[in-house]
Amino acid sequence: MRASLPGCNGTGSGPPVSDSPTARLRVYDHFAGKKQDFEPLEPGRATMYVCGMTVQGPPHVGHMLAFVAADLVRRTLEFLGYEVMHVQNFTDIDDKIIVRAAEAGISPAELAQQNIDDFFAAADALNIRRATEYPRVTGHIEEIVAYIVRLIEKGHAYEAGGSVWFDVRSYADYGRLSNRNVDDMRTAVRVELDEAKRDPLDFALWKAARAGEPAWDSPFGPGRPGWHIECSVMSTKYLGETFDFHGGGRDLIFPHHENELAQSCALGGDFVRYWMHNGLLTLEGQKMAKSTGHFFSVKEVLGEFDADVLRYYLLRGHFRNQMEYSRERLEEAAAAYDRMRRALLLLDELADDGGLGSAIAEGVTTPEGIRLEDAAAKAGKGFVEGLCDDFNAESAMASLFELVREANPLLVGKAPAGLDAAPVRAVRDCLRQNLAVLGLFENVSGEVAIPAEVEDLARQRDAARLARDFALADELRDRILGAGFRIEDTPDGTRVRTV
Repeated sequence: MRASLPGCNGTGSGPPVSDSPTARLRVYDHFAGKKQDFEPLEPGRATMYVCGMTVQGPPHVGHMLAFVAADLVRRTLEFLGYEVMHVQNFTDIDDKIIVRAAEAGISPAELAQQNIDDFFAAADALNIRRATEYPRVTGHIEEIVAYIVRLIEKGHAYEAGGSVWFDVRSYADYGRLSNRNVDDMRTAVRVELDEAKRDPLDFALWKAARAGEPAWDSPFGPGRPGWHIECSVMSTKYLGETFDFHGGGRDLIFPHHENELAQSCALGGDFVRYWMHNGLLTLEGQKMAKSTGHFFSVKEVLGEFDADVLRYYLLRGHFRNQMEYSRERLEEAAAAYDRMRRALLLLDELADDGGLGSAIAEGVTTPEGIRLEDAAAKAGKGFVEGLCDDFNAESAMASLFELVREANPLLVGKAPAGLDAAPVRAVRDCLRQNLAVLGLFENVSGEVAIPAEVEDLARQRDAARLARDFALADELRDRILGAGFRIEDTPDGTRVRTV
C-alpha cells in the first residue's frame, strides 16, 4: 500500500531512502546482462527519454505497448518517491510522412498534427500520464545542426554531396549495444546507398534537400535531419548528456539506439545508464507494423473493449517480453479484469455500509478479520516487491489477485454487521491504492443507482419467497441478473448489487 512500502527503497512520498533491510529497486542492466540496484544519477530524481512515434499514421496497439511500458516505469518511480523528468519525442518529418501527406493532398505538418492528436487521444484513453516534454524534430532544427557541426569538428562526421554522414569506424565501441561486430554488419543492416559515403555502414545525420520536399537551411546546404540524430539532440537537450533511462521497442536496438549511442558518446558522457527495451506485440507471430498493414488500430480495439481492459492486457506480461495479440487473449484479460472489478465493487459497498462491524464487540478482531489483515499485508508486500523486481507488473498484480482469491470466501454473501470493519477497509485500500499505482480501475465505482424496476423485481422476489413460490423467485432472480444486477440474501435482508 502506498502509505507503507514494505521491503522496498521508497516511502511513497518524498525522496527514496536507501536503508531498507530487504528488497531494493532492481533494474536490468543491458551491458551487465543482469539486474542491479538502481542508483539514480541524482538522488531523489530520475530522468527518462522514450522514443516516440514517427507520426505517419494513427497509433496501433503495438505502439501503445511501448508507451504503457514507459508509463509503468514512470509510475513506479513516482510511487517510490522519485521526481521524474520524462521526455518523449515526435518524429514529425520523415520520408514516410512526406509520401503519405502527398497521397492525402495535405502538408506533412498537417498530417503529423492529425496523428499526434490521435496519439494523445489513445494515450489519454489508456490513462498514460503526459510526459514532461514532447519535443518535435521540426522544433529543434537549430540544435540538430549545431550538434552535427560538433560531430564534424570532433572528426566523427563528414560532408558529402550536400549530406552529412556519421563515420561509424571513428567510434571504436560501435556495435556494443547490439553486440555486433562492425565487419559483420554489412549483411545485417539496411545500408543507405550513396556513392558519396566513405563506408556503406555510415548513416545520415543530415539529408540533402530533394525537390518538392520540406527543407531547412544549414551550413551543409538545405536539407533535413536524419532519423537517429534527432533523439540524441532532444534527449540531451532536456535531460543532459547522461540520463537514467531510455525506453523504446526491442526492434530499435539496432540500428536506431546503436546509432544514438555512438553519436552521443562520441561527444562525451555515457548517454544512457539503463536501456529499457520493451518486447514487441505480435499478431500471428509477426510484429505489428504500419508498413505491412499487419496491425489493429487502437480505435478498432477500443470499439470492442474498454480502454482499462486494454491497459490491463498490455500490463499482464513483463514489458521486456514479447506478447502475442489475439481476441481470445483480450477476452481472457477482460474476464480477469471483471473478477477484480466485482471484488472492488463489493469491497466499496461493504466499506461504505454504515452497519459494517456493528455486531462485533469493540476492540475485538474475529479470526476472519485477522485472516483479511494478514492477506492484505502480504499482498501489499508482494505488490511492492514485484515492482521493485525490474518493474514486474505481472508479479505485482498476481499478489493483488491472490488477495481477492483469499478474501472472497470471507466476504461474499456475508452480512456487513458481522464483518470486521478495519480489515475489510484494509483489503479495499490495499487493492485500490496499489491498482492506482498501475493506472488501473481508477474509474470503477460502486456508486451505481439501482433502477426502480430492478428494486420492484427484488420486492416481488421477496414476496414469492415468503409465499414459498420458489420457482417464481428463481425466475425473478434471473430477470434481475439479466438486467445486470445480482441478489444476495443476508440475515439483514435482501441486497441488490451490480454484477
